Amino acid sequence: MSEKSGPLTGLKVIEFAGIGPGPHVAMLLADLGADVVRIDRPGGGVSNPVVERARHRASADLKTAEGKAFCLDAAAKADVLIEGFRPGVMERLGLGPSELLAVNPRLVYARMTGWGQDGPMAQAAGHDINYIAITGALSAVGKAAETATPPQNLVGDFGGGSMYCAFGIMAALYEREQSGKGQVVDAAIVDGATSLMSFFFGVRDKPFLTTQRGKGMLSGAAHFYRCFECADGKEVSVGAIEPQFYAELLAKSGAPAELSEAQMNPGNWDDYADRLAALFKTKPQAEWTALLEGSDACFAPVLDIDEARDHPHMKARGAYTQHEGEWQPAPAPRFDRTPGSIRSSQNDGAEVVAAWTKG
Repeated sequence: MSEKSGPLTGLKVIEFAGIGPGPHVAMLLADLGADVVRIDRPGGGVSNPVVERARHRASADLKTAEGKAFCLDAAAKADVLIEGFRPGVMERLGLGPSELLAVNPRLVYARMTGWGQDGPMAQAAGHDINYIAITGALSAVGKAAETATPPQNLVGDFGGGSMYCAFGIMAALYEREQSGKGQVVDAAIVDGATSLMSFFFGVRDKPFLTTQRGKGMLSGAAHFYRCFECADGKEVSVGAIEPQFYAELLAKSGAPAELSEAQMNPGNWDDYADRLAALFKTKPQAEWTALLEGSDACFAPVLDIDEARDHPHMKARGAYTQHEGEWQPAPAPRFDRTPGSIRSSQNDGAEVVAAWTKG
């Protein structure tokens, strides 16, 4: 494993192998310097080398006395534990919060699930699409008169899931500095996705910002906040909400003068969108980018993940970096004194746990 750095250097984390948001939480911590020991099932392997980077890997059969003893020893020495099983699984294995906090009262025990630890749906199977469906988030995404469009698994698994779990872990670690005690973090995707909807709860009296599918200003209904196809079939995005930015978009793009009238009247949006669509179809994406990018027109080309890596701004920021011959997103966020780093994973988890001492 390459030399580690980052503001979390010295933090000891146990991750029980899983999929989705749990491994992403561990990646975020590991990128910022934490020692993360990932406990795999016997015979388990790497399913996502990017999300599972920077790990010390160990194998344990949690149903055996030997495997359980290893996990108890690891938890006794760790600062943080991350698990993503259905509620009750860790308790049945004898590795639940009551057992582990008994051997390590300072442990932050993070539980990452979709439905949460309790409630009528807690034991049901589900995926990102289901979790965001009951929060109002999925209903808001898509075109009017069409079924809702799943936004990949970004809103649930990662936006409402791993990011809130990581935030919860950091909050619990901060509180531990005052109390000296660990605690359980119940990170449910339904809770996080609901929190992500807070903005819309605060603007329910503003019809421009409705979450009604295909109607709100931010949903793609407004002609000044949507994507358009170019002559080459590629797309561009515009987000010129403020009057001065909208005026710059119209001036630089050569849009019809009539579009300057009553920008915020929803009755004009469909007609104005049709006119802008016709305009953007006259040039390829590269020409529009050369004309509008970097101005106050609130413009950016719509890129796929390979194109994004080569965008001049992303390259200047170092948003992607090569590791072991493959391009990967760089650690985020950034720190001026203690920057994070990408590290290789190693099968030395048992040795790392053996070397840990209680903090």
